[in-house]
Amino acid sequence: MSEYILQCEGICKSYGAKAALKDVSFSLEAGKIVGLLGPNGSGKTTLIKILNQLIQPGGGSAFVCGEPLSDKSKGVISYLPDRVTLPEKMRVRELIELYADFYEDFSADRANEMTEHLGVDQNARFKTLSKGTKEKVQLILAMSRRAHLYLLDEPMGGVDPATRDYILDTIISNFGEDSTIVISTHLIADVEKVLDEAIFIREGEIVMQDSVDNIRSVHRKSVDELFREVFRCSEN
Repeated sequence: MSEYILQCEGICKSYGAKAALKDVSFSLEAGKIVGLLGPNGSGKTTLIKILNQLIQPGGGSAFVCGEPLSDKSKGVISYLPDRVTLPEKMRVRELIELYADFYEDFSADRANEMTEHLGVDQNARFKTLSKGTKEKVQLILAMSRRAHLYLLDEPMGGVDPATRDYILDTIISNFGEDSTIVISTHLIADVEKVLDEAIFIREGEIVMQDSVDNIRSVHRKSVDELFREVFRCSEN
């Protein structure tokens, strides 16, 4: 296996005349929790969708565990979308069974444990759940896999602060030395405590990639403080 879980090389994407991603290049090692940080509209979701092969890039390449993106990649990538996408008519327990049948690395025991902890009724139909509970179920399904690369797009956008803490604990406890977690978010203060690295993305371009320890020691700021400084300057 490559020393890098994820490599992006010159990824570009445009929608009409608007460039959503511009020559995006970076590499991520195994055993890291990485924040893909930027305001809404910065290109985070577009990049995540390209890596999950939901849309095609206009140019460039991406490699997962040293291999180009392919159908095989879906077996090592666990994806949490920024919107609810699960079948509305299925019960929660049926969704768990579906994932267990579809993904070899899915742990039904782990999913059952998380639904119980978060108070999710497994007999409830998905369509009857609140927006926040639906997002919890999607997170449970994504984090119950033993994937090499987790792509989490705004995992805490619609949940309460107590649930956010549980989500972060779940993320920490679920990843190992052979996996990498990418958290795409604009809620930097909420995720900073679990991050090993931060990537700042602005208007489709990577403006910084650094370790959290280096940000604190060199810049003498928290990730959230540096983020606010960088993006405030970009608005002026």
